[in-house]
Amino acid sequence: MGTVTMPMYEWKAIPWKQVERKVFKLQKRIYRASSRGDTKAVHKLQRLLMKSRAAALLAVRRVTQDNQGKKTAGVDGVKSLTPPQRLELTQQLQQNPYPDQAKPVRRVWIPKPGSTEKRGLGIPVMKDRAAQALAKLALEAEWEAKFEPNSYGFRPGRSAHDAIAQIYQAIRHKPKYVLDADIAKCFDRIEHAALLEKLQTYPRLRRVIKTWLKAGVMEGTALTPTTEGSPQGGIISPLLANAALHGLETTIMQKFTRKTHKENHHPTHPIVVRYADDFAIFDESLETIQAIQLEVSQWLKALGLELKPSKTRITHTLVPYEGQVGFDFLGFEIRQYKAGKTHSDHNTHGQLLGFKTIIKPSKEKVKLHLQKIGAVIDRHKAAPQASLITQLNPLTRGWSNYYSTAVSSRIFSRCDNLTYQKLQAWARRRHPNKGKKWVALKYWHVKEAKGWHFKSGEQELYLHRSTKIKRHIKVQASRSPFDGDWIYWATRMGRHPEVGKTTAMLLKQQAGKCRFCGLYFKDGDLLEKDHRIPLATGGKDMVTNLQLLHRHCHDTKTAQERKAEPGEVLV
Repeated sequence: MGTVTMPMYEWKAIPWKQVERKVFKLQKRIYRASSRGDTKAVHKLQRLLMKSRAAALLAVRRVTQDNQGKKTAGVDGVKSLTPPQRLELTQQLQQNPYPDQAKPVRRVWIPKPGSTEKRGLGIPVMKDRAAQALAKLALEAEWEAKFEPNSYGFRPGRSAHDAIAQIYQAIRHKPKYVLDADIAKCFDRIEHAALLEKLQTYPRLRRVIKTWLKAGVMEGTALTPTTEGSPQGGIISPLLANAALHGLETTIMQKFTRKTHKENHHPTHPIVVRYADDFAIFDESLETIQAIQLEVSQWLKALGLELKPSKTRITHTLVPYEGQVGFDFLGFEIRQYKAGKTHSDHNTHGQLLGFKTIIKPSKEKVKLHLQKIGAVIDRHKAAPQASLITQLNPLTRGWSNYYSTAVSSRIFSRCDNLTYQKLQAWARRRHPNKGKKWVALKYWHVKEAKGWHFKSGEQELYLHRSTKIKRHIKVQASRSPFDGDWIYWATRMGRHPEVGKTTAMLLKQQAGKCRFCGLYFKDGDLLEKDHRIPLATGGKDMVTNLQLLHRHCHDTKTAQERKAEPGEVLV
């Protein structure tokens, strides 16, 4: 029987629903084979996926249509591919999914938030990006079955909020010592030999990954060889870094597990929570935490890595240790406070614990956020009020949503008060000869029972305190998007703290599916709100006229609407 291949289509006519289903079925089989430890079946299925036209099409679409960096060129200057160029790239990728050579990455420096340091990104050429996206389709399904339960960074279906929820579970009933650690230049210093050995993949894929790692870095006209590290900016780099750090949690738990003296009690062990190269380790004993720090240093040394002294410290969640209490992790301040019977937390038996665990936005992140708001206001001294509101709302809404799972109400109110003071100075500067009352009535409007609001026409400033505080439900430890439980993952998407109110409502109405292609939305998919009846043809800008689509589906629908008959509704 001959191999069944997909027929050739124009890019706009490709049956993407069929393509995605074919790729996911293969990924699901890889995930299951990896879960049961069948390495031979994993490699066989990965080879099959790498040669698949459906996988090549999906990889090309991701780097040329879906990714935010689709308009960023590599060293060859190629960007923003046309549909015929995408088909040509797909054909090249299908014919040679294991390229023998890779072009150097283009070095781009971006500032680190809240720091004077800069982070170097490596931008591969479009062809290498597509090849890496294809390899990631094969490798990610395998590694999702292997990764440790408390690894949360750069993984589908997991987020910083899951890591914070796990930390809360780790300390809510008992104060603990914490090793708050950060790896120095993790992406830049991983030893290639150690990484490739850890991947344990088949020879052809191993050689092509080595090619990407050794490709070199081009900064201006200077070419620098890469003898270590995986450049940040590559499609596959986060997955490789996670694979390199895999095993840390298991090593610590196995080596430092203690037997309890009481019968019918499980052995106790340290708890490790890792988000990419940031991690925190919890234990009741200071001596154990100090021993763990030495063990971690030795474990990292085998990968060519080391802890960053300036960002690694031991502290305690409740009592001062070396002058500090609690710690910051992923932008949150985590600590415990002694409390009386009216405020104390309770254990599972309803007994008072004598303390309360509080997780809130860190002081550093609050300060940085307010500085950003001030910078936006300063840049719009002469701009219309509506333009200023348009610039401030995404900043305020996004930051508030990120911290909506923490104890943030007071901080939100404080941010609103300080923002009001900045806006008041902005308004009075524009009208130096007018009184306070005149300025207030011009820029602020009174809503019944809701007070004063900074508003211009239909544009209204979003207040931090408008964001509701809600507890985040942590992802189940053994879950993965490759397990095929679409209802579970679609439900989680709608409940994610960073998903806006309208998007969450549309996800619920559409049962987690795209109205255009009918497929479930997956973590990492770029979603866009679309007007079912376009505004240009009489549609209203109302929630009832909105629907959620994949970005690529939205692009296709928009192109079809331009050719549609007047009054025709496509979805």
